[in-house]
Amino acid sequence: MTENTFPVYAVDAIVNFYRTEVLTGQEAKHFAKSDLTPAPKPEAVQTLYMRVLHLLYRFRPECHSMVPLLENIQNPVYHEGSTAIMSVYMRMRQFLPMCLVYDFSLNDLLAPKKQKTLTVLSAIMNFLHFRKQRMDMILDKQTRFRADMDRLQAYTRGNVEAEKKIEILTTIPPEQQAEADELAAALSELHTTTMHEYQEVNAMNETIAEWKTKIAEKTQKLAQVKVDVSNLKEDIGRLKSQIVESPEELKSQMEKMRENVKNIKNSIEEADERVVELQNMVQSMTHTEAEIQQMYNLLQDLESSMNTTNQRQEEHQELMAQYEKKQKELKNLCIEEGQLKRALGMKLDKESKQNIRRQKKREMKEQHVQDVLGQCNQIHQKREEMADKIQEISRETQQLKVKIQSLRDVCSKETEKAQALYDTLSTSMDELHRRIEMHVVDLKQDVTKMAANF
Repeated sequence: MTENTFPVYAVDAIVNFYRTEVLTGQEAKHFAKSDLTPAPKPEAVQTLYMRVLHLLYRFRPECHSMVPLLENIQNPVYHEGSTAIMSVYMRMRQFLPMCLVYDFSLNDLLAPKKQKTLTVLSAIMNFLHFRKQRMDMILDKQTRFRADMDRLQAYTRGNVEAEKKIEILTTIPPEQQAEADELAAALSELHTTTMHEYQEVNAMNETIAEWKTKIAEKTQKLAQVKVDVSNLKEDIGRLKSQIVESPEELKSQMEKMRENVKNIKNSIEEADERVVELQNMVQSMTHTEAEIQQMYNLLQDLESSMNTTNQRQEEHQELMAQYEKKQKELKNLCIEEGQLKRALGMKLDKESKQNIRRQKKREMKEQHVQDVLGQCNQIHQKREEMADKIQEISRETQQLKVKIQSLRDVCSKETEKAQALYDTLSTSMDELHRRIEMHVVDLKQDVTKMAANF
């Protein structure tokens, strides 16, 4: 006992712990420090061990006083006192090696010593602390696992809803398919007409620029002609004031002046005709500008429709991002589930190994007890009643085993169903990815075509 790996607690701590955690009712009230120090009481120590065995293995204290049903025991009443002590001793010998106590003897029950009982009780106390901690950890893991399963179900529901929304957004209903085709044809026709009208407008702008240059030239010429006319009028005034020459020269000059005036009038008439033509051209340009405004409005409508399509594409991308996030969370949950299953498998293996060891030790102890105590014979009515109770308990245990087996079968079936559902879900997700990729490729091709057309 000098190389223990557990602390030896004080007497007060041991008494408080066994009062609160092991004993119940009147036993907890009457259990005091005087039962352990200075000399431990055998009755108190034996009841403590019985209650520990009942807490750990559900082995009730009245079961310790049962003598096995064998035939060749004479005077079985004489064995009633020793059977309880031997039963407690056997089961404590099986249990205490788990608490790292290997030198438990029968004298520790019949005449216990202070230091030895304190070490044994502190070892049991340490084991109970460890057991409580492990049970809390297992309960936490179970709650986390249930929460993760609930989250997984919620995520699967969200994935199904997202898939439905994606199908609604990506597929055009048959009622609107004809309208979509008509809109596409109208868009193509509008695009071609706008291109032709843009070309015509550019040509008209070029002709208008040429006419404007010609009009500027004509206005310059008219200004020069007006200047010449004013100069001629001044010359005429001067000539009238200086009429001294012959009338023939005057006539010739007057004819020249008349010809010049006729030429000027003809040029003015031509300029007026050009101005009228230009006014007609300006009116036609106003009509073309109105048509261009209508085309511009149509183009704005097209831009709004393109913006709506871009918004739908962005919503589709957001849904895809959410879908990828949920897939990652599903993978993480599956990994955690696998880890939990492995941990449970390891624990079950350890428990099975420990059960096998305990079974072997029990068999050895039973053989030793049979050699020591001998064979027992008939028992009076109390033993028969206890035997009937044991049979009822065994029947209940068998029924519980049958229920456990049925529950295990149901669990296996549910796991198979869950695996099948997971396989179908993974295949459906792959198909959905392929569909989305095809839709994205088609949308990109349509966008590139529309951009090239624009």
